[in-house]
Amino acid sequence: MDEQEQLARNRPQITLSMIVCNEERRYLRQALETHRPWIDQAVIIDDGSTDGTAALCRELLDGIPLVLVENPVSRFSDEVRLRKQQWEETIATNPEWILNLDADEILTADFGELRDELLNGTEEAIYFRLFDMWNETAYREDAFWQAHAYYRPFLIKYRPSMSYEWKETPQHCGRFPLSIQHLPYACHVPRVKHYGWAREEDRVRKYVRYQTLDPEARYGWKEQYESILDAEPRLVPWTD
Repeated sequence: MDEQEQLARNRPQITLSMIVCNEERRYLRQALETHRPWIDQAVIIDDGSTDGTAALCRELLDGIPLVLVENPVSRFSDEVRLRKQQWEETIATNPEWILNLDADEILTADFGELRDELLNGTEEAIYFRLFDMWNETAYREDAFWQAHAYYRPFLIKYRPSMSYEWKETPQHCGRFPLSIQHLPYACHVPRVKHYGWAREEDRVRKYVRYQTLDPEARYGWKEQYESILDAEPRLVPWTD
């Protein structure tokens, strides 16, 4: 075992937990290549992909322990069911830390520099800010798009003895169980670039999806849904 492998084995262990669906030509490659050096194993739910997403996961994570579960039909219309599946498959691997990211979310490089310092602290939940990128170089900021003004949990230390409960809604149920709000936490500098809105075709697809799955905006924000297709939203240049 060389020195680099020894250091990786001795550091706090991160399990990447992710849901993917038809990501082959989107941001999956960039996400996994970015996060690979920071993780020690991965649990991925392929939620009904009809492209080469699963094969790409195996290729990009070759050499890293990987649990890849392939749902024959998407479960996203009942998101809490899908998130529970992701959670159960992840904790079945007995993780130390769980990094929960979507396939179009990418942590900034400074996380790599701070990784072990953060995980060796006293906190059991690490919060970052998420920026909704509206193209490759700018994020949206207006009355309806302010995700980056708040910190939210992306990385938690798993407590096997803790009882975990969920927000039981079919949309916008959260990536983690509600119970993690009781963990000691801290807000940190690394940021998450969310590319889910960065292409016009993705915005149209998501608009149609929300109109179909949540037409009365029971689980979301009606005005925000309606603003998705704004022709000239206010954009702010991204700075590293």
